[in-house]
Parts: sequence; C-alpha cells; structure tokens
Amino acid sequence: MIDQKISVLSKYIPPEAANLIAKWIDFYRCEFKISKSRNTKFGDYRPPQNGKGHRISVNHNLNPYAFLVTAVHEFAHLVTWKEFEQKAKPHGNEWKTNFKRMMQPFFEFEVFPIEIRKVITNYLENPSASSCSDIDLFRALSSYDKKDPNIIHVDKVPDNHRFAMKNGKVFRKMNKIRKRFRCIEVKSGAIYLFSPIAEVYLMKDE
Repeated sequence: MIDQKISVLSKYIPPEAANLIAKWIDFYRCEFKISKSRNTKFGDYRPPQNGKGHRISVNHNLNPYAFLVTAVHEFAHLVTWKEFEQKAKPHGNEWKTNFKRMMQPFFEFEVFPIEIRKVITNYLENPSASSCSDIDLFRALSSYDKKDPNIIHVDKVPDNHRFAMKNGKVFRKMNKIRKRFRCIEVKSGAIYLFSPIAEVYLMKDE
C-alpha cells in the first residue's frame, strides 16, 4: 500500500519527498486527499471527529514545491493536535515548533532549489498561518507555477491603471495603505483593499 501512495504522491511533489509523506500518512493513520482547487486556501487539516480520523487535503493544482510545503504545514497541525488537542493555538508556538522540525528532513533530502531553500529558511524564523502571508515565500513558490502570461500581481499594476479579476470585475489601482493597495471598483465606486500578490489581468487603459 505504501508503494502505491509513493507512486501517487510522486506526481505532485518531488519524488525524494514522497516516501516520507507516505510514511506520515500511514503512521498517523491520516486520510490524505488531493483536492480540487480552492481560492481561499492551499490545504486543510481536520482533527478526528464524528467517527473519522485525521484528515488532510491539499489542492491538486499546486506546483511540487508549494504542494510539499502545504502538506508539511498541515501535518504540523496534525502533530500539534495529537500533542495538545484544543489547548494549543492553531498557529501558535507549538505549531511553529513542529512545522520547523518537520521541514528539516526535506532540507536534508535537498528537494528544494537553492532560491526556495533560502526563502524557506528565512520564513521558518517565524512561520505564519499561510505561505501566502509571506510575500517572499509566496513569490518564490509561485515562480514555479504554470501561469497565464496575461496574469500579473497587483503590485505590478501601474498606479491609476485598470485591472480585472477572474470574476470579470474591473478596478482601478489607487494608493498603497500599509501592506495593501487601495483600489476602486469602476462600476460601483466601492473601495477594496488588495494584497500585493493578488493575481489579476492588466487592462488596456483609456
């Protein structure tokens, strides 16, 4: 059975990492699901409840390095829950300690390109709730995505220029407020704050 898990996982993460992730799945008796794409999260962990055991899901469309970092992130939640259950905060010091520890073998396996390894090392100094929350890590991981060449990040949109979201809504980029960009929806005039790494389509302005 573990050979089958390794075979499947090798399609989504670097083959050198698949063996350990497969062992974790068996050791923790975890239901590991490769999920459809979700805009709000890369992965998810759910503790045992209603007769079900530990459950982890990771989006299928992540590149191998993003998939692996997300999987380790969620397994760190599993281990933290086993140790502390509800007594530990979801992304508190206990989770941070486990996440750092569980990332170490993959450095030893040398599965990450050097530029990603450097950024992950910096990120592990104080890991946040999501790899998306750390702009440097998000950029390093997303640089390996297969992307539509017409998509850019909001921070690359020129000031006062229009851009469109995937849902078709059109905005004009205004000024930066702390870490986010203030943008106005052209149709309604409503103001929204965008993350600098939000993916949008640049439009030809008037």
